[in-house]
Amino acid sequence: MFAVVMCGGAGTRFWPASRGRRPKQFLDITGKGPMVVETCNRLHPLIQDPETILVLGARHLKEARDLFEGRQVHMLAEPVGRNTGPCMGLGALYAQHLGYAGPVAFLPADHYIGNPERFLRDLKAAGAIAARGGIVTLGIVPTRPETGYGYIKKAAETIDGGDAAVCRVSEFVEKPDLETARNYLASGDYLWNAGIFVAKPQVILDEIERHLPDLHRGLARLSSVVGTDLFETQLKDVYEHVAGVSFDYGVMEHTREDVFVVSSECGWSDVGSWASLYELRSPDADEQENVCEGETLVISCEQSYVSGRGGRLVACLGLKKVLIVDTPDALLVADMDRSQDIREIVERLKALGKEHLL
Repeated sequence: MFAVVMCGGAGTRFWPASRGRRPKQFLDITGKGPMVVETCNRLHPLIQDPETILVLGARHLKEARDLFEGRQVHMLAEPVGRNTGPCMGLGALYAQHLGYAGPVAFLPADHYIGNPERFLRDLKAAGAIAARGGIVTLGIVPTRPETGYGYIKKAAETIDGGDAAVCRVSEFVEKPDLETARNYLASGDYLWNAGIFVAKPQVILDEIERHLPDLHRGLARLSSVVGTDLFETQLKDVYEHVAGVSFDYGVMEHTREDVFVVSSECGWSDVGSWASLYELRSPDADEQENVCEGETLVISCEQSYVSGRGGRLVACLGLKKVLIVDTPDALLVADMDRSQDIREIVERLKALGKEHLL
C-alpha cells in the first residue's frame, strides 16, 4: 500500500504560532514532534517510507528534507497551493510513475490520531476494499454535534470489511448548523468527513478526467516528463493555469463510482483550532482546567490555554476561557470560544500589508 501525505495549507487558525513560512503541519502542535513526521511515523508498519509520497509547498521543501534526512520518502513540491484536487491528482500520477497500481491512501499531514492501532486496522480494511475498485473514505464516528466538519451519510447497504464496519456512502453533506448536527448525531446515520480517501491511482485519475477535465489535461502533460529535468518547469506552468478545487467538491459530489465508508473510532481530531488543541491537551490541564506551556505564571485562572514561547514570562491573573499565545514577534489574546475566527486576524493583517507577520 502507498500513501500520499498532503502537506499543503497555511494553518491560519493557528496564528501566531503557524505562519506561511512554517505552517501547522511543520510545527510540534501535540507535543510529539512536527505533525507531518508524526503522520508518516503513524503509518508504519502498514506503509513504509519508500511507499510514502509527500506533496508540499515549494517554500517548505528544504524544511521537509531536513526533517526527513536519511529517510526514503518521496517529495513533490507544488509551486503554489491549489487545494486537494490537484494535490491528489499529482500524488496519483507520481504513484503510477513509481510503478504502483494498487490502493493508495490520501491523507492530510496535520491530523491527530489517538488510537493509531485502530486507525491502521481501518486503513488496511479500506485498502482491501479499494483493491477491488471504487473509492473508500474513512468516516469518523461523531462524539458531539460538531458544526465545523463536513459529514458523510451512510447508506443502508453494508459491505464485508472483515473486522471493520463498512457500508456504501449515501451522500456527502456540508457543514451543518447546530440543530442539524444534533439531529445527525442522534440518528446514527452520519459520520465526520476526515478527508481521508483510499483508491487506486487510475481510479483517481479517471475521476479527475470525468469531472475536472482541465486538471486532467495538465496532469497528462506532466505524465510525459515526470522523473525528468523538465518536470519542475512543466509543473510550474500547469499550476499557473489550473484552478484550485477540493477533491470533495470537484469529484466526490459528482462521482458515479462506487463509494464506501469505513466507520472509524480511532480518536481522530483535525486539530483545526486552538480550542480543539486545548481539548486534546486536556489531560495535561491543572486543577482549574488550564493548559500551559513555556514560561508562564497563572493565578486564579480557569479553562484557559496559555502558551509562552516568546522568550519572556507570560503572567495571567483572574482570567476564564482565554487563549494567550506569545511568540517572539506577535502576541495573541482571544476569547477561547472564538478561536475558529482567528483567520479574521490573518485577513486583517494582509489588508494592512503586514506580510512579515504572516
